[in-house]
Amino acid sequence: MARRRKPDNPFRWFDSSPEVIQMVVMLYVRFPLSLRNVEDLAFERGIDICHETVRLWVNRFGPMFASKIRLRRVQAMRQQIHWRWHLDEVFVRVNGERRYLWRAVDHEGEVLESFVTKRRDKAAALKFLKKALKRHGPVRTIVTDRLRSYRAAMKQIGNADRQQVGHWLNNRAENSHLPFRRRERAMQRFRRMKTLQKFVATHASFHNHFNQERHLVSRQEYRTRRSAALAEWKSLVA
Repeated sequence: MARRRKPDNPFRWFDSSPEVIQMVVMLYVRFPLSLRNVEDLAFERGIDICHETVRLWVNRFGPMFASKIRLRRVQAMRQQIHWRWHLDEVFVRVNGERRYLWRAVDHEGEVLESFVTKRRDKAAALKFLKKALKRHGPVRTIVTDRLRSYRAAMKQIGNADRQQVGHWLNNRAENSHLPFRRRERAMQRFRRMKTLQKFVATHASFHNHFNQERHLVSRQEYRTRRSAALAEWKSLVA
């Protein structure tokens, strides 16, 4: 019988420990800090690294950590029935040009899907909807704004009867853009669409994992959830 090949260790070529790399990546993606801010915070903890090392680690390991978080959450959420999604799109400047960031958010404010396009037409909305439905399964109700591209795309899919449009119904999606906007200002915008797409997917997974909605629960419940999220986060490098 052939032996099962052991998975390659992604940290084998780096002098720093996986725990240090994980902490640096978490600081940069989770909080609105610059590369040099993270460098200074790491130095205060006895870790002497360059800000370009922070950039390298984030680009190399950020998507890997985000994919592990996303896989766990998708597997857990697939056993549940999604009863409402909120879809919205915002303008993002990429190298001086206008691009569109589409977001799918569930009824609890968790970002399900992020998608960057050049246009805001039916083709872009259709591609975004198909991608979200394929990964997360069917949904009972989809709340959107008055953009006609949503209506045209949902007619082609065959779930136009599930669409809801209202003036205040989509506040959940509007509020979900705020953490990314704060992060965008700290990064001084983006230069390429590919970089934007990779970062928004990583940032959404990190935000979903650490966002405990502290204003809705007691202090004791919040501490318990925060400890559980941190313990699960540390287990990613095991």
